[in-house]
Amino acid sequence: MKGIKRIADKKYFMTALWIFLIIAVWEMFAFIVAATKRTPENILPHLSGIIESIISDRTINGGQTAIQMVMTNAAATLSRAGIGYIIGIVCGFVLALLMSLWKPIEKIAFPYLMLIQMIPILGMAPIINALTGDITMSRVVIAAILTFYPVATNTLAGFKSVSREKHELMYSYAANKWQIYIKTMIPACVPYFFTGLKISAPMAITASILVDTLQGGIGLGCLLSQALKGAMTRYVFWQIVFFSAIIGILSFSVMGLLEYILCPYKRKAKSEKE
Repeated sequence: MKGIKRIADKKYFMTALWIFLIIAVWEMFAFIVAATKRTPENILPHLSGIIESIISDRTINGGQTAIQMVMTNAAATLSRAGIGYIIGIVCGFVLALLMSLWKPIEKIAFPYLMLIQMIPILGMAPIINALTGDITMSRVVIAAILTFYPVATNTLAGFKSVSREKHELMYSYAANKWQIYIKTMIPACVPYFFTGLKISAPMAITASILVDTLQGGIGLGCLLSQALKGAMTRYVFWQIVFFSAIIGILSFSVMGLLEYILCPYKRKAKSEKE
C-alpha cells in the first residue's frame, strides 16, 4: 500500500491517470458508434484515425493535406488573437492604473467594463464588424476586449491589495505618488496581473475561433464550419478540436512560465516547497 501511495503522490501521476481515463472512455464510445452501422469518422472516430490523418500525405483540398490546411488557418487565427491579446493587455493595464490613480475614473468605467463582459461573443461580433467595417479588424478587437477585462480587473485588485501601512511607510520616506506606484504598487500587482494574463490567453484564442465561424474568410473557425457541413473529411474537424485545446493549454502554461521567470517570488515559493 505504501508503494501505491508513493506512486499516487508523484507530481504527474494524476495527470497521466486522467489522460488514460479520457482515452479509454473515448475509445469505448468510438466502438459503440462503430457498432451502430454509422460511419465512425463522421461522429466519433478512433484516436488512431485522427493520428493517421495528421501524418497522412493525402491531399483533400487545393493540393493541401488535412494538417497543412489546419496549420494555414491556425496561423491566421492565432496572429489575430495574438495582436488583440497584446492590445488588450496594454489597454487593460493602463485603465487599471488610471482607475487606481483617480477614483472618479473607476466609478465611471467599472460598470461599463462589467456590462461589456456580459455581452455574448456571438452577439458582439456583428456589432464590432459593423463598427469597424473590416472582418480582420473586428476579430482583433474582439480578442482585445476579452483580454482587456480580466487584465484590468485583476490588475486593479492588485493595486488595491497594497496595505495602508505600506502607503504610510512610503510617505514617511517622502515618496511622491509616482514613486509609490513604481516601488510599491506595481510590484505588488504583478501576481494579479499575471493571473489576468493566464485567464485571458485561452479566452482570446477561443473567441477568435468562434468569431471565425460567423464571418467567413480564413481561420480555424471557418475551416471548422466547412468540416461540419461535410465539405471535407471530418478528421479536419477533430484536428481543429485537438489543436485548439492544446493551444489553449499551452497559452496558459506559457503565461505561467513567464511569471516564473520574471517573478522572484515564484522561484522562492518553489524552493521553499522543495
